[in-house]
Amino acid sequence: MMTKDSTMRDNIDEIPSGGIGIKIIGKIADKLSYTRTSDGRNCLLIVKYYQQPGLVPSQHSIQDGFFKRSIDVLNRLNFFGVQKQRNRQPDPSSNEQVPKTSLQLKLNTDIKAVAQVLSWLELLDPLPIPLGVLHQCKLAVIEGFTNAVRHAHKNLPLETPIEIEIMVFNEHLEVKIWDWGEPFDIQAKLKEELHQKSLY
Repeated sequence: MMTKDSTMRDNIDEIPSGGIGIKIIGKIADKLSYTRTSDGRNCLLIVKYYQQPGLVPSQHSIQDGFFKRSIDVLNRLNFFGVQKQRNRQPDPSSNEQVPKTSLQLKLNTDIKAVAQVLSWLELLDPLPIPLGVLHQCKLAVIEGFTNAVRHAHKNLPLETPIEIEIMVFNEHLEVKIWDWGEPFDIQAKLKEELHQKSLY
């Protein structure tokens, strides 16, 4: 007899791949880079700014609804336990930008760990992040993680770690995803995708 959980477990492998993640991340991010670090890893950096002060974010925009539905579908796949880590830092009196909240997660190279990522991302829910930005951030993290598993770590052992960090500031958030794959030029890839789209 097939249970609901086993059906969901099988469906995790059906998460789209093949460059879709890079396109989605490229549309979400206000700043995007993929650089080699001194320790031989790659770091995908996604920066998303909140709306300008004084503007009221739409609670029910079509785009927000799309991102929320995407996250809701992925959340249904959440059937694993998860280790959560949350470090709150006080707001300093100086003008330096220090994260109000920093979340870290370290996972093996396993597409089924996306359920752990989704559960861990729930730590962002109570934070004062505009709803649309919150849904976009969650989707970008899921896409970044699945890209690392499917592409960067394609031929690497399951034990190869992928690390994720989210830092929440007053006016923006930053997502960093570290992998051990071969580096590539993310901006060139995005331009190539845009060029291919314009040809059709």
